[in-house]
Amino acid sequence: MTFKQKIYQYYLQLVQDRIDVFRDMITALTEDSKNDAKGSAGDKHETALSMMHLEQEKLNTKLSEVLAQKAVLDKIDSNAIAETIIVGSLVKANGIYLYLSLALPKINIDGINVIALSPQSPLGAHLMGNKVGFSFEINTTKYTIEEIA
Repeated sequence: MTFKQKIYQYYLQLVQDRIDVFRDMITALTEDSKNDAKGSAGDKHETALSMMHLEQEKLNTKLSEVLAQKAVLDKIDSNAIAETIIVGSLVKANGIYLYLSLALPKINIDGINVIALSPQSPLGAHLMGNKVGFSFEINTTKYTIEEIA
């Protein structure tokens, strides 16, 4: 497995884990509301039920966002190598490894730090479509593309 494939697999697992957590939380809330409905009545019960439904809606929104992230990752071909930077490219610029996919947490694979960037971010937008050797500046920091995988 290449370094880029390890990064892709790590982020795919990270997003899948988030999906699983949100689904488990939604299921637990659903079970709680069913159990609560059996033995309670009155205003206190109605308030508790309303709070559970609000929390469930929040979780469903978060789940939708994470599912959208997974859909973006699913479209990436981790084997693809392009001369110009595309979504799914692993770029080395100024000695920093940048993975063009989504804005996800920084990770460490094989002792190397990797930052996942969205192509819509300021840095990601400057990288997209460019080749090795291209230089640009953001906030007084000059970047030069060293490698593309």
